[in-house]
Amino acid sequence: MTTLFALADCNNFYVSCERVFDPRLEGQPVIVLSNNDGCVVARSNQAKALGIGMGVPVFRVRELIRTHKVKVYSSNYTLYGDMSRRVMETLASFTSEMEIYSIDEAFLDLSELGRNLNRTDYGHTIRRQVQRCTGIPVSIGIGTTKTLAKIANHLAKKSSRTHGVLDLADSPWLDEALTRTPVENIWGIGPAWARRLAQKNIINALQLRRADDRWIRKHLGVVGLRVVYELRGQSCYDLENTPPPNKGIASSRSFGRPVESLRDLSEALATYTTQAAEKLRRQKLAAGVMTVFVLTNIFQKNEPRYCNYETIELPVATNDTGELIRYTLQAAEKIYRPGYRFKKAGVLLDALIPQDKVQPSLFEFIDRPRRQKLMRVLDEINTKMPDHPLRYAATGIEQPWKTRFLRRSPRYTTHWDELPRAKLST
Repeated sequence: MTTLFALADCNNFYVSCERVFDPRLEGQPVIVLSNNDGCVVARSNQAKALGIGMGVPVFRVRELIRTHKVKVYSSNYTLYGDMSRRVMETLASFTSEMEIYSIDEAFLDLSELGRNLNRTDYGHTIRRQVQRCTGIPVSIGIGTTKTLAKIANHLAKKSSRTHGVLDLADSPWLDEALTRTPVENIWGIGPAWARRLAQKNIINALQLRRADDRWIRKHLGVVGLRVVYELRGQSCYDLENTPPPNKGIASSRSFGRPVESLRDLSEALATYTTQAAEKLRRQKLAAGVMTVFVLTNIFQKNEPRYCNYETIELPVATNDTGELIRYTLQAAEKIYRPGYRFKKAGVLLDALIPQDKVQPSLFEFIDRPRRQKLMRVLDEINTKMPDHPLRYAATGIEQPWKTRFLRRSPRYTTHWDELPRAKLST
């Protein structure tokens, strides 16, 4: 059976989430900022047209923001995560096999639907249903491989004639579509490979599809050859229904203001450890190695710079928040230095194993079954109630170092006290 994939990709996802709950933003230039409101991480088409680049520090575009009355929002990850869940649940109703590729993208396996299906109509049906159920606009690209579906989706977003859906499976326009696709825009081709291909006068996807296999294998390896096969319609990548296990888990943030005291630094690191431990338990994993790091602002030339880390090999792999915090605070005391203004800190957990494979030590006195029950109760309560009401005292109360979100919109879908409010105008 010939494979058939559809890539559903939300349009300007973070911006679209903001527009769902504030329709006045439709047609307006809108940008969303990163942690501490530092850089632009999402832009509406109108903001792109003004020349606001992705990743640009917000202070560099303040004049554009002021002149063109650009609407500016802090990242609202709670809202975006919940809206993503709703989009994925809607997409899942259209296929029995789906791979969630990112927060705003998913591959759908349409192979079982057969070649006689009007795929373009089906794509428009998917778009309408997602829009109706979530308010989020999506583009649909269809191809016989995941790489071709990616290309189709990219072109569907760019061309107004496609109305958000492009089918390149058995399409007479496939060669034209590949000609319009620069090699650097091909899934799996990075900047280094794009430069190497340009030296061979291969600058678009069609030229890459027609490239000599031996040259590709020699210069780009097996991975590059698979990209070429995918462009030729030979599927090399199946759907990943089960995400591969993490090799490590990280939790780090830039501080809302520089941190100078050991107390504030310890509170922040304890908070990040709590978040990392929760991720471990959600994935039913335990960590055998922990690394704690701190660093100052490398862009502040007039201040002394410092970075350091401490790696701890845990005697027994664990996902217990209290146990991990204890090791974190020990590491914080070792790497802290007075007289520095710290900009960022974080915790890395490695040597991950399934939690049911943990081997207790004969020489410890921790009641691990009891601790596991405590962690389950802690997670259940914090999951059901907003803002994690139960936490360890080591994480602090006021948390003045906390990441700033000064322009964050309400978390409409997950917090009762932030529900949208309707007003009756007379």
